[in-house]
This record gives sequence, C-alpha cells and structure tokens, in this order.
Amino acid sequence: MDSSKIYDQVREHYSSASRTTSVKYGEAVAKSFGYSADELANIPEDANLGLSCGNPLAIASLKEAIIDLGSGAGFDVFLAAGKVGPSGRAIGVDMNEDMLTRAHRIQSTQPTPTPHITFLHANITSVPLPAATADCIISNCVINLVPPADKPAVFREMYRLLKPGGRVAVSDILAKRPLPERLVRDVAMYVGCVAGASEVREYEGWLEGVGFGEVMIVDTGADLNVYLETGEDGERKGSCCTPGTGTGRDGAGTVPAASTGSGGAVPAGAVPEKTDLNEYVGSYKIFAVKN
Repeated sequence: MDSSKIYDQVREHYSSASRTTSVKYGEAVAKSFGYSADELANIPEDANLGLSCGNPLAIASLKEAIIDLGSGAGFDVFLAAGKVGPSGRAIGVDMNEDMLTRAHRIQSTQPTPTPHITFLHANITSVPLPAATADCIISNCVINLVPPADKPAVFREMYRLLKPGGRVAVSDILAKRPLPERLVRDVAMYVGCVAGASEVREYEGWLEGVGFGEVMIVDTGADLNVYLETGEDGERKGSCCTPGTGTGRDGAGTVPAASTGSGGAVPAGAVPEKTDLNEYVGSYKIFAVKN
C-alpha cells in the first residue's frame, strides 16, 4: 500500500474513534491487557477508548520525563502524569488533530491544573522536541500503523529523544508469522493494527540498528479477539470465529461501533468469518535501553 494512502486511512479511522465513547467497553479492553482497576479509577474515563494492546507503563520504570508516541486521547499520558508527579513531565505526541482536541478537552476539565502534561501535534517519525528530552518513551499499539518504509525513522527518533540510559517500553501487535496476502492488502485490517504488524526479528533489527541494548521482546499471550467479542456494555458476547455469534448489534459477527477505534480495535466487518486474530498476530511487550 502507498504510504500516503495509509496515513490518510489511519487519520480518518482515528478521527472517527475520537468521537466514540463507551466506558464499559474501554474498561473491559484495558483490563484484558493488564491495566488494574486502581489505574483505571485514577485517570479520566473519557481518555480510555479501548484502544490498547498492552500496558507499557507496567514495564516503564518511570522517572521525571516520559513521552508517549501516538498518545491518542491521552489514556497513558494521564496515567503516566500521575506516576511522575507535578515535578515530572508527561508528553503525548499524535498526528491526529481530532484525538488531540479530545485530549486537550479532557485536560482542561481536570479538577486540578496539569501543567506537567503536554500534547503535541506531530508524526512520530519526526517529533519537535530537543534530543535527550525523555527518561522513558512509551507507545501503545501505534508503531504497527506506521507505513513499512517509515518504521525505521520511529526507532531513530526514540533513540534521539531519550537521555543516555533512557528506556523504551512499548506495547505493540507483532506478526507471529508472515501474514497472508489477503490480510496484508486489506486497508481495514491495516488501520486495525493487523496488516501492518512487523515480525519480532524486524523489531530487534530496528532497535539494535540505532544503538539500543538489552532488547527484550515478549509475547504476552493476551487474547486479541477481545476487540471482536466485547460489546459496548463491556461483556464478552461469544466467539469471533463462529459465524453468526459475534458481538455486533446485528448479531452477524461484526464489531460494535465503539470498537472501531485506533490502537488495535479492528474495524467493523474487516475480519472474515472464522478468522482468529491470535493465529496471525500477538500482543507483545518491547523493552530496550539507550546505551
């Protein structure tokens, strides 16, 4: 697929996601990927659109300054800000203006000021911040959305933005094996974080190629079919792989509208019947240190 087409489709898809709100769906997806009830209780619920594919903060070891690449409505930024405290910095970077509008609105309605939180409009391949800004860089199911030719630039930016000894803590969907051509060429599956999934060896090559060490990439074993099987009420409705028993409002195996956002939620109608996402891709946690 052409890179410009990918970016256009991703923007359109995430703009639609920025206008959805299903608190129960968001909570169910987040909990399935490792967020605790306490964590979810301590962030604005409107920031959680159910778009995670892991919990990068669980391996982040946060210090003073953190950057979230592809921050969306600010879910992980607000959570990180609570951990680093008012003396730290939590910076979200996203290319989607609608997502940033939602993040700014949420920030403006907080009961206490949050001057240590910043949201920037930028592509994660070129972030308008000085080198050595962050102690830790996180990202949650976003790098897989970057066109293949641009992915190496993301890792170069990570290395540039981190202080010496800084850490990468990423959750992402990676391919367990080469994907079938029918999935690779499906735009809906690309914006749903499946068709653009890289393999582990590619991630290792990009990280080590720019100078990162202590690279660790682990399959969490999380069930990615949660996107397909969870309704707006947060309840699992059935198997994604059985025709006619899916979770959509029409009972036809399609995904409910609230599940069509960015960051891992596969668009409605994108998955053919009897397709088990776990067969092709997995939720991985990625850790590395800037030497």
